[in-house]
Order: sequence, then C-alpha cells, then structure tokens
Amino acid sequence: MALRNTDVYSNVKPTVLLGCVLMICTALNNVDSYLYNNRYVGDQVFRIIPSSKPEVQAVKQLFQNLTVDLWLPNSASLIRENGSIDVHVRRDKTHWLRNHLHQAHIYYEVLISNLQTEIEKQTGYRSSRKRRSELQYDYEVYHPLEEIQSWMFEMNRTHSHLVDLFSIGQSYEGRPLYVLQLGKRTRFFKKAMWIDCGVHAREWIGPAFCQWFVKEALNSYQHDSSMRRLMNQLNFYIMPVFNVDGYHYSWKMDRFWRKTRSKIPKYHCRGVDANRNWKVKWCDEGASLHPCDDTYCGPFPESEPEVKAVAKFLRKHKKRVKAYISMHAYAQMLLYPYSYKYATIPNFNCVESAAQNAVSALYSAYGVRYRYGPASSTLYVSSGSSMDWAYKNGIPYAFAFELRDTGYYGFLLPEALINPTCTETMRAVKTIASGLLRKCTK
Repeated sequence: MALRNTDVYSNVKPTVLLGCVLMICTALNNVDSYLYNNRYVGDQVFRIIPSSKPEVQAVKQLFQNLTVDLWLPNSASLIRENGSIDVHVRRDKTHWLRNHLHQAHIYYEVLISNLQTEIEKQTGYRSSRKRRSELQYDYEVYHPLEEIQSWMFEMNRTHSHLVDLFSIGQSYEGRPLYVLQLGKRTRFFKKAMWIDCGVHAREWIGPAFCQWFVKEALNSYQHDSSMRRLMNQLNFYIMPVFNVDGYHYSWKMDRFWRKTRSKIPKYHCRGVDANRNWKVKWCDEGASLHPCDDTYCGPFPESEPEVKAVAKFLRKHKKRVKAYISMHAYAQMLLYPYSYKYATIPNFNCVESAAQNAVSALYSAYGVRYRYGPASSTLYVSSGSSMDWAYKNGIPYAFAFELRDTGYYGFLLPEALINPTCTETMRAVKTIASGLLRKCTK
C-alpha cells in the first residue's frame, strides 16, 4: 500500500491496520526494554544559580572538567548571572560537583535525587496499564512511536470525514514522517495552522499534546460550536512526532536524547539539533558547529531529512498556512520571533496581542502562569530555529510553546500532569486559531 504524499491526496487504506496491531503487540512485548537497564540509578538533577560573573565562570569551568547533560539552558555558552541552570549529573560525579559548588559558595539544590525512579514513573507500569485500557486509547499516558503511528492510522480510519493521513517524506533511518490534516472538506480556499511536536526527542509532553489536540478537536466537533467553527473554516496540519528517529531512541536507549540520529562523517557522535538546522541565520549565536554538542546545527541548512521535508511542505503551502506552532518543553513560556536577534518583528502588535490572549486563556484553566515574548529576550538567543524560519518564509503567526513545568520535573513530567497540561494548552492554541479568523489591524 502506498501512502499519499503531499501531491496525491487519498485516504490510507484500512488493510494496513493488521500491521499496526502487530506493531502495538511488539511494543507491549518489549516493555521491559524501555527501562534503560537501570542506567540512571543514582543520577541526579541539580539546579545551580550563579550570582556573579566570577561564579558564572566557575560553573563553566566545572562543566569543562565534568561531562554533564545540560537541561536548561542547553548550552554552557548561555549560562548567565542569576540564571537557573538545570543539569543532569551521573551518580559517580554527584559528590564531586556538590563539593566543588560548596567550596565556591555557589547556590545549588537537588531537584531530582534519583533519576531512575522518576523515569520508571513514566514507563514502569505500562503492561498493567495497557490491560486496563485495551479497548480504548489512553491519552493520559506517554506512548512509544509505534503506538502513536498506529493511533494515527486509526484516527484516519474512524474519522475519515474530518481526517486525512499522509506522509511528507522519510527520516534519516527510513521511518515515514506522518502528518494528520484535520478539518471539514470544502471546495473553497481555507487558511491553515501547522502544529508540530517532538522536535527534541526527550520532550515527551509535546507528542502527548499533539495527540490530545486531535482527540479534542474530533470529539468536540459535534457539540462545541467554537471547535466546529474552527474545523469548518480552517485546516490543521498536525505532526505528532517530528523527530521520529530520536523519539524512538529516547524510548529504547537514552531517555534524554535530544537530537536526530543522523551519522556525522569522521565523528562517533550522532545527530543534529532539529531546531538549529533551518535556513535562517544558520549556525550563528546559540548553535554549535561541533557534532557532539546538543545544539549542533548540522553540516549545512536542512541537512536533516526531517527538517527538509517539513520545510518543503510549508514552502509549498505557504499561501495557506497562516500560523506555525512548535511544541517544546520545558519552561512555561509562549515565544515568538525573533529568536536569532534582539529586534521587533514588523507585525509585533498583532503577534503580541495573540500571545497575550493565548496565555490568558491558558491561565483560565488552572491558574498556571506562562511568560510570553520574543524568544531572544524571553528565553535566549538561538539561530536556525523553525519558528524564525516559518516567520521569515511568510507565515505571519509563528510561535513556540515551552510547556510545563519550570524544572521540578523537567523532561520527566509525570503522566498525572498530561491532562492539565494539555487541557490548558488546548485553550491557548484554540485562542490563536480563532484569531486567524479575524483580521488584525493593529
């Protein structure tokens, strides 16, 4: 069976479902392999806050002498005075780091005292959980890639009047890059919104939200007049897992893998930061030229087939796509351009108003506060991002969400928080989408 690509629009045939069922069974039979062989037992996550420039330099020097996994910020070059640093430290180095921070009188606290324990809260009980929900897809747990892709086929099969499933290409390792198109079929021209999740593999709450969005849009279409209006007048392109290779690897081998899985000639390190690989101020500030760094920009712009496929699709449909949203974690922020420089975008008033309204809608759910503003000044400067690329290529509303939380759990947001996180984010995204139906004149 051949899936349609972006040039040929036809429904995916249901005969593929047998294969999807087999994929799910295989995933369930290999549950134990998802626990990473206890490799994170005793590892800890520190929060360090240097209060002066000498302390900033001292922390950077410590990290040069110690192999660490920076969570926030994602590069030592972005460490700033009075800024929080969240860092994952191996169990055999925790005492060493603690002693050196204490001797230098640098403030720190331990956010996670045993990383393996927190990981098992996400992945350790999948067998019993699945038995309880064999007949119904559970949107309040994290799912491996095989289950998400099988779910996409099922959405296409059961909601064919509102859903189209298609592939826009293949990943480096040959996996299909699936996208769901949501919206009522009409003959007239419709504006569209693109939402991608899972650009960075370890940010599992992203794919969970994309699935949640699809579920809510389809289930509320009949009884929610606002959702029905959006689906009737807009198309939504939803890519639940952008970085399919990296996401799969984060389940199988390394829970905290961030990049793609492409091979780099002459280096043992693998992968490129898929949010530094876009052709907009490529490999400038906030990106690295070294293949072993988490922010490696790649050998050239769009070197990653995943980035190239999405860029090609958005270029082709840029007259239709009026909003671009990329889901990330963590920080509780709603960001808009520019990310690569400190400057005001031409339609600042319209975008700022949309962001403010979205954050207010999000807050109305549970009182969770998000900061919003230009990415460069609100978070940090980074070049080659998808958000800046989308804006520079004519998409007037380009945003990046940094979902919950602010560091207590970091990338290990518990499954108990999937529902509230997705519920509040759904309100924000619906607010942005509703704004596309009104012309901003500010």
